[in-house]
Amino acid sequence: MSLKERIYSVLIISASDNFNSVLSTLLPASNYSPTQFVSNISAAKRALTERDFDYVIINSPLPDGVGTRFAIDTCCSGDTVVLLLVRTELHADIHDKVAEHGVFTLSKPTAKPILTTALGWMASARERLRKTEKKTLSIEEKMEEIRIVNRAKWLLIRELKMDEPEAHRYIEKQAMDQCVTRKAVAEELIKKYS
Repeated sequence: MSLKERIYSVLIISASDNFNSVLSTLLPASNYSPTQFVSNISAAKRALTERDFDYVIINSPLPDGVGTRFAIDTCCSGDTVVLLLVRTELHADIHDKVAEHGVFTLSKPTAKPILTTALGWMASARERLRKTEKKTLSIEEKMEEIRIVNRAKWLLIRELKMDEPEAHRYIEKQAMDQCVTRKAVAEELIKKYS
């Protein structure tokens, strides 16, 4: 699926109606849905407890803070890509604080083409996170399979007095003969001998 076909959920934290209306024109529902606007960090925290978002865009300053800590925490706690917009005179300092945590920054005022470019960067980063997430799930599934197979091997060793290589071969052969996974054979053995 190409990036143009993806749909990203977006949480915008901004107290500026002008910024919100400009950003709305850059986030068509065909590519960005749902799009939720909140005006402060407290409301953003509540929104993030209710659902996950692909993007969080923070237009700083906010009534309850700059948003630096919130940006870092959001970026580090999940698979959300964060863009923090800050005043030009603060940009260098804030960028130094948040960049190492994966937070994108832009100085403002900024132009629509720059925001459009930033949205493209965010899409690239989100897709990379999505791939990492899939690899992590795959590794976790493989580890779970190894744990189950090992448990079944120990049951075979205990109940049928096999040694470890014999138990391993037994599970492998059963999986091939039955055209099922080693995990499925192991689960059946666990049911039988537990």
